This record gives sequence, C-alpha cells and structure tokens, in this order.
Amino acid sequence: MVTIVRGTVPATDFALSYTLERYPETEFEVERIAQSGDGQVMPILWVRSDDAEGIEAALDEDPTVSDATLIGDFDGECLYWMQWINHVQLVVQMLTNSKATILTAFGSGDSWKLRVMYPTRELCAETHAFAADHDIPFEVEFIREMEGEPAGRYGLTVEQHGALVAAARAGYFEVPRETTLEELAESVGISHQALSERLRRATGALVEDTLLIGRADDGD
Repeated sequence: MVTIVRGTVPATDFALSYTLERYPETEFEVERIAQSGDGQVMPILWVRSDDAEGIEAALDEDPTVSDATLIGDFDGECLYWMQWINHVQLVVQMLTNSKATILTAFGSGDSWKLRVMYPTRELCAETHAFAADHDIPFEVEFIREMEGEPAGRYGLTVEQHGALVAAARAGYFEVPRETTLEELAESVGISHQALSERLRRATGALVEDTLLIGRADDGD
C-alpha cells in the first residue's frame, strides 16, 4: 500500500549544513531531485535569503555541494541547480533501494523536513532500518497510508478532498462565483454550515501539508 512519511533529519546528516550554519534564516526548498549515480544527488531548489551574494559564496565553500549554478532570480527567491556529493546517503537510499519519491524537502536552521512517498509500507521500513544502521537521526512525524484514495497524498480526508473537488468543478472558487455555498451543499448532500467547515478545514490541511512544511509558521 502506498505510504507517505513525513520526518526530520539534521542538516549535518543530510546536505548544505555549512551554508545553513552560516545563514540559519535561509530557506531551501527542493523543486525536483534526482539521483545520478556514484552517490551523487542533483536537486533543483529554491533559495530564499536576504543575502544572495553571501549565500552564493557559502555554496561555493560548502563541502556537500559541487557545481552550484544560479538558473533564475525572482526578486528575493533564487533557483539553483547543484550537485550534493556528501552526507546524502539517506536520500540516495530513498530514491534507489526504497524506490521512493521525495515530494517535499525543506531545509532551514539546523534541519531538513522531508515528505516522502513509498510504493509500499515495507519499503518505508527499509529506510528506517538504513537510518538506524548508519546512525542517521531520521525523526518520523507521521506515517500515512493512502488506501487507494488520492486524498491522503495531500493531507486530506476523503470527505475534505471530495468537497474541494466538487467546489472547484462547480466554480465556487471562481471570481465571481458560479455557484453559492447553499447550492453546492445541496449537491454534496450536507448542510451549508457543515460544508463551510469542511472547506475551511480542507483548505487549512492542504496549505499546511504542501506549502508550510518546515517553515517558522508551520502548524507542527
């Protein structure tokens, strides 16, 4: 059964620990990650910092990084391509031996928060065993099995997922709205008050699980 794991690993056991130590307020958010062989990992990631020049210099000196290349600058948010060459055994194990997909990787301060999807619960267990065998502190915050429903990938219940999909398809989020809350509630088969609460909770869960992971205002 497809399983999603959310956990934290220290930067010293992952990547960019030198840069994060010098600039602890900087936020790194991986856009995409791939494994290239010989233990090297190639991420494309966003860097949010008030000192772009300082970050660039730190990346040049960071022993876990090679070939850091700036590929986009968007008014305070920079997009980099780079190679991670040390301290990435855990992520290499996830991508190769455990056939996992890293949905989110967010680094700030002294740690990284990861949200990882495994094809089976057994493959998830292999990562935990690998971390234990190699003394890598991988602290799991939650494990969620999707049970054949897409809702679990986004931190939603089946009912919340259904409410958001119904609202989007009916034009409830359009400006101006193409349906009212009362009309939508009638089509879903619940009261408008219950639907309003479900939509608010669904929106909050979706934002927290996909946008706020690892940030200072994260609900966790």
